[in-house]
Amino acid sequence: MKKNEKTKPEISLCPHKNVKQEGGHIVCHDCGLILEEKAFYKAIPRSEFYTDSQRDYERRIKMSDSKALQDPKIREKYERIKTLEKWFRDYQSDFSEQKKTIELLKSHGIGLNIDTVKYQTIKDRYLRFNKYHRHTYQNMVIIFLAIVWMEIKDTTNIRLEEFIKVSRELAHKINKKMLYNAMLKIKRTEKMLKDKKDTMDLEKEIKARIKIVFQKDLNSIPFEAVKNSVLNKEEFVKLKIKMQLLADKILNKISYYQIQNFNYKAFTAGLIYYIGQTLDNRKIFTQNLIEKYSKFSSTTIRKKYHTLKEILGEPEIFTL
Repeated sequence: MKKNEKTKPEISLCPHKNVKQEGGHIVCHDCGLILEEKAFYKAIPRSEFYTDSQRDYERRIKMSDSKALQDPKIREKYERIKTLEKWFRDYQSDFSEQKKTIELLKSHGIGLNIDTVKYQTIKDRYLRFNKYHRHTYQNMVIIFLAIVWMEIKDTTNIRLEEFIKVSRELAHKINKKMLYNAMLKIKRTEKMLKDKKDTMDLEKEIKARIKIVFQKDLNSIPFEAVKNSVLNKEEFVKLKIKMQLLADKILNKISYYQIQNFNYKAFTAGLIYYIGQTLDNRKIFTQNLIEKYSKFSSTTIRKKYHTLKEILGEPEIFTL
């Protein structure tokens, strides 16, 4: 009993300076007294979003958005995003925003002579450019205006400065330097696409020539020259047809860049020899036989044969 009486004054005299939070309780580490219970949990208020209904929550969000849109800067960004969405939305089938811009340019009385044909040309050039490039809204507008000017500049009396002035009145930020740079970009893109198309045309042309020479050289070889290796003429005709079909498949596998610098006639002689080496009887189409009817030396045929080996692999194991 005396012991307890002694400890009570000690607790009451504790200044509670060493106070810490443990498990939500405020505890004095000197005397062990709990000064406040669950203070941590009491300090956190319950969120209003969970006490209200979903409808009230959505209404409050709309009200906050409405207040934000009253700010001129935020309103400007919001309108820009809406316009951007219109310009980007399915522009291949819906060209309404771009058409509207043309109509607005016409309405300013600057004499734009854009008929249906020219409008379609503008649309095609614009879509072709955007197919290969991604741009911000502002750049898309500048590119569009540059294409419009490129289409009308040779058939109109208006000056470039007047065209830019009207474009600015329509709230498009553009100047002469920006328009010239945009026109250069368009021309570079169209040149790139033209070069690409030309490459494809060249590839088709070279491969078509190889097929013609292949057929001509192969058909120039008579049955008498191979009668010791082939049973009859019908079998020889079937063999030549098989080789032509294989040549067609091989040429589809070879790219233009692998044959662009070759003499296509010499390449064809090497191709005949290569395909001859893929047959079960590799002694039918010898280098000497191909040399005789293609008019190319065995050395040239051998070189082209090795080139084809590098591209396609060994003829003995060749598969498509």
